[in-house]
Amino acid sequence: MNIPSTLKKTGRAALFGSLALAALGSVAAFAQEAAPAAAAAAPAAPTPVLDTGNTAWMLTSTALVLMMTIPGLALFYGGMVRKKNVLATVMQSFAITCLVTVLWFMFGYSLAFSDGGGMNAYLGGFSKFFHHGITTSTLWAPGVANIPEFVFSMFQMTFAIITPALIAGAFAERMKFSALLIFMALWLLVVYAPIAHWVWGGGFLGAAGVLDFAGGTVVHINAGVAGLVCALVLGKREGYGTTNMAPHNLVYSVIGASLLWVGWFGFNAGSELAADGLAGAAMLNTQVATAAAALAWMFAEWIVAKKPSVLGIISGAVAGLVAVTPASGFVNPTGAFIVGIVAGVVCYISAVKVKHMFGYDDSLDAFGVHGVGGVVGALLTGVLADPAINSLSSGASIGKQLYGIVFTILWTAIATFVILYIVKALVGLRPSTQEEVEGLDISQHGEVVP
Repeated sequence: MNIPSTLKKTGRAALFGSLALAALGSVAAFAQEAAPAAAAAAPAAPTPVLDTGNTAWMLTSTALVLMMTIPGLALFYGGMVRKKNVLATVMQSFAITCLVTVLWFMFGYSLAFSDGGGMNAYLGGFSKFFHHGITTSTLWAPGVANIPEFVFSMFQMTFAIITPALIAGAFAERMKFSALLIFMALWLLVVYAPIAHWVWGGGFLGAAGVLDFAGGTVVHINAGVAGLVCALVLGKREGYGTTNMAPHNLVYSVIGASLLWVGWFGFNAGSELAADGLAGAAMLNTQVATAAAALAWMFAEWIVAKKPSVLGIISGAVAGLVAVTPASGFVNPTGAFIVGIVAGVVCYISAVKVKHMFGYDDSLDAFGVHGVGGVVGALLTGVLADPAINSLSSGASIGKQLYGIVFTILWTAIATFVILYIVKALVGLRPSTQEEVEGLDISQHGEVVP
């Protein structure tokens, strides 16, 4: 064996081995340094934090919308009925507020705004019954609005309160109080909650691109159509067409309409769920459309009836509020102006002319103003939506809006009809003729206004 040659080969092998090990060590060290650098370059998404500005605005909006029902709608409707029914009428708004609050907390919110699983296109689930699983740290629209889910639920509760309360205007002065409570409870869960889910809770109408910023479909068409069905099923008031049924105190109604107008800023601008530019646009649109509709109704009445009435101008204002509701966050102020003018004229014709033409007794024009005004606003949203105001407006069309209107009308009309006959079988719908003639204040509540 040649020892020197062997040593020489062994030395070269050792050298190459040392170099290889050094190279591997360098690669490992580089990899260890590169990993933290890569992590630093792509940080994890930050956890959404409650937005105090948005939350403050939503707390304010919620209070404004609640004010729309009590005292707003209560006074608006209360002033338009006869004196013998004023307490019963304001009682309806107040009692509905209490009833819906409890039902919304228990079941309504979950049915409207939770995940319904395989049925999610049509109805929410049961996971949030009694607000289960919601805490003070639970946010609604995390990463976008970042408001407490408790606040969102409360805001939506005020919408759920006013919608059935609006229906009461169609059958004012002729439904038993016990029947009203049962009807409103069933209607909230069977009609309102599903439709709210269809449009706002991830259901099929929202997925189809139906635009409803603050409730033209969910609230007004829904309530208006239900009101018409109620008026037809219950029939006319005793003495309708022969007895004087003029409003007993229009001052109450003006105060009520004024509270509705102010509260509607929470209704429309609040539906943005944020204190931002779009909320500001919705607020301005609401003001412009309301004023335009009030003037349009007033001048139409002035031309036809030769006098501009107080009842006319406040009814026109409400018609404008209704019509701009679905459009408020999608149109520009010029569009809102057009919506108001059209709504004022069309709702005047509907409430004053069409009602008498067909002979139904929609006592306080719930269908003539809310149903018709909601349809006008929903359709005009498809025509006037402006992408410069809201990017979602780029997908607007009359076809999509009509799709939402038709499905809402069909479900509301059929379900309301069925619920009324269930209530009729349980407790009856109307008081006796004598009780109705005496007035619901004394016959239903044992009280009168002196």
